[in-house]
Amino acid sequence: MLLGTIGVIGFSFSLPATRLALRDLDPWVVAFGRALVAAALAALVLRATRAPRPTPAQWRALAIVAAGVVVGFPLLTSLALQIVVGLAPAATAVMAVLRAGERPSGAFCAASAAGTLAVLVFAFVSGAGSLRVTDVELLLAVVLVGLGYAEGGALARDLGGTRTICWALVLSAPLLVPVVAVRLAQTGFHVHADSAFGFAYVAGVSMFAAFFAWYAGLARGGVARIGQIQLVQAPLTLLWAGLFLGERVTA
Repeated sequence: MLLGTIGVIGFSFSLPATRLALRDLDPWVVAFGRALVAAALAALVLRATRAPRPTPAQWRALAIVAAGVVVGFPLLTSLALQIVVGLAPAATAVMAVLRAGERPSGAFCAASAAGTLAVLVFAFVSGAGSLRVTDVELLLAVVLVGLGYAEGGALARDLGGTRTICWALVLSAPLLVPVVAVRLAQTGFHVHADSAFGFAYVAGVSMFAAFFAWYAGLARGGVARIGQIQLVQAPLTLLWAGLFLGERVTA
């Protein structure tokens, strides 16, 4: 529970930090550039710890992790920045059943459903009464991040939380380099201090360090159970948005 909470606290500033980064940077650069920076850090960690190479089965699982948490979720949240990531706990629980072989109890499912309902009510009263393209993008992001969390949490039982995210980042890096290079050539890289801070945060914390604790917590405490800690992420994100972005947070 403690490891999962540390991870969620690290993730909770991701959306405000992404918004800061987007003030000066292209969404594709923010989404994939942070993964490249994190991949460079991951390569250093793997080399320093002399981590053994994953098995073929683990590489396949790492590809799913990379598709969910390294590529899909960062890109879609950069393109459609809305605070409805509170749906991720339910998505993670579903994926824990489908991918991690877990079987949550009926009481657990009822509690998870209650949390999901609270998020949906909040989204409705906050003006999300109609479905837009950005809503579809973000819902897809929620599905991908749930898949990436469940697959990574299950894989971390064998690889450990640190090596799981590090290998996923290294695996995805060759695909991201040309995208970032093209977008930088088109848009440039001129940033102010707040944008630089936002980008540094999503690269060093959201995409890297927070995953160490998060995957370790999922592996030790159960993907579905620890995944519900993400319900704390939405109110924390609202708090940071009010304190650091000047957004008005109503009762």
